[in-house]
This record gives sequence, C-alpha cells and structure tokens, in this order.
Amino acid sequence: MSVLITTYHGTTASELERSVASVLAQTRQPDQVVLVVDGPVPAALDDAVRTIEAAHPEVLVERLPHNLGSGPASNHGLRLSTGDFVERQDSDDVSVPTRLERQMAAVVEHDLDIVGSAVVEFDGDPETVLGTRAAPLTSAAIRRRLRINNPVNNPSMVFRRELALRVGGYEDVPYHEDYDLVARMIMAGARAENLPDALVLFNAGNGMVSRRAGLSMLRHEWLMQRRLLAHRVIGPLGFARNLVLRGAFRLLPKRLLTGAYTVLFRRTARSVDGDAAGGAARAATGPTRRAP
Repeated sequence: MSVLITTYHGTTASELERSVASVLAQTRQPDQVVLVVDGPVPAALDDAVRTIEAAHPEVLVERLPHNLGSGPASNHGLRLSTGDFVERQDSDDVSVPTRLERQMAAVVEHDLDIVGSAVVEFDGDPETVLGTRAAPLTSAAIRRRLRINNPVNNPSMVFRRELALRVGGYEDVPYHEDYDLVARMIMAGARAENLPDALVLFNAGNGMVSRRAGLSMLRHEWLMQRRLLAHRVIGPLGFARNLVLRGAFRLLPKRLLTGAYTVLFRRTARSVDGDAAGGAARAATGPTRRAP
C-alpha cells in the first residue's frame, strides 16, 4: 500500500505537516508514502518537506523543477508508487486514523479496485465543520452517478495501481483529474464502492467552491464532457444535458453557487449524527501514534 500526496506553493507548512501526520498515525501503516512537490514552494513549506523527509525514511520525496499541475504531478507520483493499492491524500486534508485499515478491509472483503468514503468538509481548521459530503455506496449507484458527476470523493480514494496505470494514469484534465481517472477505470471494468462513514476531513475553505465558477471553468467543463463522451460514459444527449446543467451551475453568482453546492452535495453540520465530524477531527489531529 502506497500513499500519494502532492503539494504545491498554495499549501502552507502547517497544512502539510497536519496531513502527513494523519497518514503516519494510521492504525494500518502504509508501506510507502510518496510526496511530490509540484514546482518551487515557499521557504517555510520547503523546510517542512525537508523535516518530514529527514524524520521519516518511509516518505519518498520527489521535487519537480516546475509546477506541472495536479494531473501530471499526480501521475509522476503514481509511477513512483510501488504498492498494489494507492491511497490519495490532498496535502491540506486529514485522514482519520482508521481510514487505511477500513478501506483495505473493504478491498479484500468485496474484491474492489476502487474504494472511497464520505468526507467531512471543514474551513481551514478541522474543528470548523461545514458539513458532510456523502457518496453513492454500491457499484450500480456509482455507475449511475458517473454520468453526471464524480461518484468518488476525490481525497478519499484508494485504487488498484496496476489498473490505473493500464488505463493511462492521471492525465492533464484541470479540476477533473480524479473524475477522469475514475471514469476510465470504471469503464475498464473496475469494481468500486464507497463506505458510508467519513474517513477524510476535506479542506473546503479558501473559496474552494467559488474557484470552480466562471467562464474559465466552462472550458474545463467542456473538456471533461468531451472525455466522458469519448470514454462512452455518456452519449450525445448526456453530453448536451451535462453542458447545460453543469454549465449553468458554473455561471451562478458566487453566493448562489455556494448555496447550490450546499443543497446539492453537503449535509449541514447539524445533521452529522452524534457530532461525528467534530469527533473525527479530534481523532485525526490528535497525537501521532504508530500501530504496533
């Protein structure tokens, strides 16, 4: 099992340290952690990377001389990964301590190629919970959702490395790299499920939703829909439907866009049973520990 993390100049040192600490605190330890530094980064972040590299020999650090973007940087890390399965981890997100253990148990029990989970969304600080984003659970539901949206929450994904490489790995599809990879893997026969519990704390702050709006996003949306059409995930009617619906979503004013996102994708913090989000945050950001 490998964990793949990419970081770039937009990540802070504290975010990266928190994210890596959550990986090293897993009840099931990964065999390898690949950390790809996508181009030059500020001195504080570079110092954090060097400290992690010196303290943890299981972390393989790969520095790219230029910023390539998420897709190419992720693909670089994928090809350096040696585990049969790869867990994706965004450098400003946090995994709860049992994430790897539970997802790999699902892989073995159900013979899966892809497994994701619900995620708790937070704003900057894991204790500042915005809500929970669920995901379709069954293979059939995932295939249905695939036609209109990514059915696997990006930072929660664990996938079979050999199959990902066989379909071409990550490609340069800005803002949709994970969706594109999931689509190609599923169309190649990947067995996928999502776990209902939130195993990842996803940093949805710093204008995450509003950055996905505007005319520039329409170009990225057009590219992704063309790829779904080429992969035969959708037909011409689905292509037209998605461009209209997703295009309209992208063009909403920022305030309305955030409200629409909340209604469509996010359960409010009040609906997270038993304050599960806050409990997950405290567990994930507690003292680092290693499994015996």
